[in-house]
Amino acid sequence: MARQSDIARNYSLNKFVITPSKGRNTPPVDLGADGTTITDFYYYESILNDTLKATVTYSDIGQYPAKEGVTKTVISGMPIEGGETVNIFFKDMNHDTTLKIDLQVRSPNQNSIDTKKSLTTLDLVSEESVINLKKIVTKSYSGPISESFKDILKNVINTTKDLKFERTNELKFEGKSKHPFHLINSFSNKCVPDLDKAYGNTAGFFFYETSEGFNFRSIDGLISGNDESGRKKNVKRYSYTGTVNTSTGYDDKILEINSISPSGDILKKLEAGTYSTRTIIFDPFNCYYEVINPNAQGDSSAKGSEKNLTKAGKNLPKINPKFNVEGNNQDFSKTKYYLLDTGTMPTGPTQQQIQKSKTINFDPKNIANQASMRYNQFFSSLTSIVIFGDLSLHAGDLIWIDPPELSNKQTQEMDEQFGGYYVIVDLCHYYSLTDGCYTRLIATRDSVGKTGNPF
Repeated sequence: MARQSDIARNYSLNKFVITPSKGRNTPPVDLGADGTTITDFYYYESILNDTLKATVTYSDIGQYPAKEGVTKTVISGMPIEGGETVNIFFKDMNHDTTLKIDLQVRSPNQNSIDTKKSLTTLDLVSEESVINLKKIVTKSYSGPISESFKDILKNVINTTKDLKFERTNELKFEGKSKHPFHLINSFSNKCVPDLDKAYGNTAGFFFYETSEGFNFRSIDGLISGNDESGRKKNVKRYSYTGTVNTSTGYDDKILEINSISPSGDILKKLEAGTYSTRTIIFDPFNCYYEVINPNAQGDSSAKGSEKNLTKAGKNLPKINPKFNVEGNNQDFSKTKYYLLDTGTMPTGPTQQQIQKSKTINFDPKNIANQASMRYNQFFSSLTSIVIFGDLSLHAGDLIWIDPPELSNKQTQEMDEQFGGYYVIVDLCHYYSLTDGCYTRLIATRDSVGKTGNPF
């Protein structure tokens, strides 16, 4: 059996090339060569971040050929000022995976310097995060929101990366000179996935980037473990035991569980409207007024109820019934107000526009509350784990976690309440010249109680 130290060191940064900005006559440099040595490398993905992020720290003994007969440190000889391209090839021999990414220098920081060497840290980002701040969206869009977002990424951001988008409901909207990512995020909570019984029951999407491209995924789509085309993906399984016997079906062992949040903060949940949100809608054209009070714990046959959701566990967290408010339409902790945008931006010839003048563009009755509650439910149970580096994992992946059950039983068993399926929210691959490579995952799910069987 391989020692833990051997497993952690079975990785290599084959390539870490910094190319100077256009107009510079200085040559590119591969960190780890030419008098530089990478000491630490952090790589981040998150379903809460639009783009990738990374940080590299390297030592430099000043052998970069700044000009003929003169050598300097890379940061002063190139020089690195921000915007330089970085090509990274990170090899994971344990899982036969290579992380291939191109990033841009966001900011260089020279941490320390003496007469013999310097220690420099570079913050890196995707080039689209830079382009996003140089572009605005001025067009108007109609049709499925997911297709409109694809058009923005391809024709405004001009990205050539893969787009893994779930199909959504339709909506008409204008760019209003907003930055592309700002616009996409502002409409993510108005999206309903193209899934059976989704409309009126669930809503809410995440826009994020992994090393494989940009993703636009629904909460229920992530929990189901299906890809954007509806196909089931392989689920990696992790257990917290001294050793992992792969014959039992686990892919690796959990080295550390930092925290488990099984229920969250009840006051914050109530403030956010997790259990029930009242919606008041008003149509200024005909003075139509309606109060909607769906409850995530109400009638199981009603729309928006737990029965109609895709859940990672058995049951959604419940509030103590003693706090339920009796009375018709009184049991809510948050209120939202919406003006109906009836007849907004009708398309087609004049007669068709007249016919569409009474059509509601965005339907808050069947989308707004569902998105609000679903986002809050999704983050109701968080756990943070550390495993040996696995570069095949990505933010948004569904995994299986078996934490230990703490009891007086003679034989330790896996926890049936908090074990099961989780979605990766944040991912960090950490590589150190001395310690090797490890992966930290922050994963979440909307419910408790182990259900299903990934083995």
